[in-house]
Amino acid sequence: MSFLSKLVAVSLVLMGVGSIYVTIERFLVLGRAFSSSANFAKKSRPLLDELDLDTLLDLTKGAEFDKAPLARLTRMGLQAYQRHEGAEERLEFARRDLERRLDEIAAEARKGMGFLASVGSTAPFIGLFGTVIGIIVAFTGIAASGGGGIEAVSAGIAEALIVTAIGLVVAIVSVLIFNYLSARFDKLDMAMQHAAGELLDHLEAHDGRSA
Repeated sequence: MSFLSKLVAVSLVLMGVGSIYVTIERFLVLGRAFSSSANFAKKSRPLLDELDLDTLLDLTKGAEFDKAPLARLTRMGLQAYQRHEGAEERLEFARRDLERRLDEIAAEARKGMGFLASVGSTAPFIGLFGTVIGIIVAFTGIAASGGGGIEAVSAGIAEALIVTAIGLVVAIVSVLIFNYLSARFDKLDMAMQHAAGELLDHLEAHDGRSA
């Protein structure tokens, strides 16, 4: 391979390593998010059914659920609810705040996904660029030597095509992982939206009981 082809191949390998890092890190984030939120849901359900909002708020502030998405969402919703007076006003403020927090949690959960998308879309073209450079160098060498049969041409092209193969492998793996993680994050988003709606229903019931 020429120097440029080797540089392109190394770049693709680094992109693949970066994709692996993002994949492992996001899998760990998803696993913690689902498990911690499930544990919080189990402990918070009785408090929510009894409309014990103060104890529920204390539970969300505990170290055990400090980074659980569901606990954070519940804490933010309760704090927005308690900051205002008037049943209709505080419910509306809580609803608006929950909508913003849902967007923040979704954006935070999807950190690194843009990198996977970029790798999946650009790796084939980077590999093709390396192949074109390799073919140009191969033909230039053959022309400079003043000869070379089909064997010399085939060897140069085959060597150049290795970079395209690397680019395709990196891109395919990145796209598959991106699609899988996107589906998992969509599931997490749906669960958070359902929890936010359920929290608002209980807050409305709390206002009705207070009245």
